[in-house]
Amino acid sequence: MKRTMAVLLMGFMGLFGTFAWAHSAREDSVARLESSVDVLHAVMGAPDKGVPEEVLNGAKCILVVPNLIKGGFIFGGKHGRGIASCRTAQGWSAPAFVSVGGGSWGLQIGVEDVDLVMLVMNDRGLQHLLSSKFELTGEGSVAAGPVGRHASAGTDWKMNTEVLTYSRSHGVFAGLTLEGAVVEQDNDSTRAIYGRHLGFRFILSGKASTPRSGEAFVRAVSEAGQQAHMAKAD
Repeated sequence: MKRTMAVLLMGFMGLFGTFAWAHSAREDSVARLESSVDVLHAVMGAPDKGVPEEVLNGAKCILVVPNLIKGGFIFGGKHGRGIASCRTAQGWSAPAFVSVGGGSWGLQIGVEDVDLVMLVMNDRGLQHLLSSKFELTGEGSVAAGPVGRHASAGTDWKMNTEVLTYSRSHGVFAGLTLEGAVVEQDNDSTRAIYGRHLGFRFILSGKASTPRSGEAFVRAVSEAGQQAHMAKAD
């Protein structure tokens, strides 16, 4: 009898632990979505000190890693987690959860509350991202992005660079040097939000439906692209 009770208790504790983990993972993922929306609103609200209109308008995908320092990117093994969305024929894709780890980057230790924004600028970068594991190198694939209302015509960001990177601290954006980092799918957050595993390519290609918790993020990404397009037309 005691043995049966012990087995049942262990099973209940295991089930409760799994439920608690899933609930915590979902809360964390939803909070990350909400923080990413705030970062995108900051992109739209800082035209003179933010990401240039031409860059936003030409981006194939947008990745946001909010609260990078608080997430332990420097002090916790160089690792952060964020959200991505890519342009499709039907609009911007449902949010895909990403993990960014390793590499070296140009922020100084001591800077607090830093957000990372990464923009995939061409088809080569898009295909690398869709491969589910993308290592950023300094050989043309990644570069610090230009800042200001308009990008300089003399730069080669549109033709050659796969990914432009930015940091945001205290409301101000700056180009960020980030090399050697690996971008891949965050499987735990994907399961927490979608209820099952969905492949990176499946989500970013526009085949997944946007969950309710991700609607504000996709809307913010779409508004950022539309605002850049309208500003360019004006």
